[in-house]
Amino acid sequence: MQEIRPKAVIIENVKGLARPQFSEYVDYLKLRMSMPELMPDAQETWSEHRGRLVSERAQAGFALKYKVKFIHLNAANFGVPQKRERVFFIALREDLGVTWSPPEETNSADRLLWDKWVTGEYWDRIQVPKSKRVEPNKTIRPRLRFLLESEELPAMNAWKTVREAISVLPVLEEGESDPHDANHQLNPGARSYPGHTGSILDEPAKTIKAGDHGVPGGENTLQRPDGTVRYFSVRECACLQTFPVDFFVSGPWSQQMRQIGNAVPVLLAEAVGRTVASALSIQGA
Repeated sequence: MQEIRPKAVIIENVKGLARPQFSEYVDYLKLRMSMPELMPDAQETWSEHRGRLVSERAQAGFALKYKVKFIHLNAANFGVPQKRERVFFIALREDLGVTWSPPEETNSADRLLWDKWVTGEYWDRIQVPKSKRVEPNKTIRPRLRFLLESEELPAMNAWKTVREAISVLPVLEEGESDPHDANHQLNPGARSYPGHTGSILDEPAKTIKAGDHGVPGGENTLQRPDGTVRYFSVRECACLQTFPVDFFVSGPWSQQMRQIGNAVPVLLAEAVGRTVASALSIQGA
């Protein structure tokens, strides 16, 4: 940052950083980004450097300063068919005088509940007959009762589901491949285990994982109505990350999964990026 002096910086990381036990470290990262010219000494720990940043933050001797915000977002609230919670550091150069606000959510869990079990619009839209529609489970019934008692249509659009995301793809059996898409094949051998079960078809997916801790089982699988699981194909995972259907990923299967799992969902990245670009543009930065 101190060398190229960007107008804005966006950094994404896992939601674990939002835990209370990491609050001091997050504070350090924000201070570090806000004063990039004040580098740590060779033998200085991050906590020692943090103390020096705190003591020198109010001084006027630094030509380059950034205003930094730390936000926690759920990708499902921005049209991504995946419950993927991530944190973002947004830094804007102080001399630009730019004011930035987080992106506004466009999708909600309440609206999906409403569309499923109040109006039935969701099931009608995806053409599921009444005989095959699932009933609300015990965990969501209290919230559903609250929505019914309010008698008010929830704002925003409904969360997007796995079924909606992958319905554009050819249906395959395990071991089959799409001859027109090398990223769409169903490898056999999927399994679930305690704490790592498959995603539900008519809900947003669980967080798509990267690398071997998500493959060969657990979160990168789909749970069928009968309780069995199958792998998501790489193409299905890409759809759950809202990549275009013609976006190609190369390499061995585990490496393809790592690339997709490490990515920021496209629609979430766009939502954050547009707010920063808009702030810079509107305020003439």
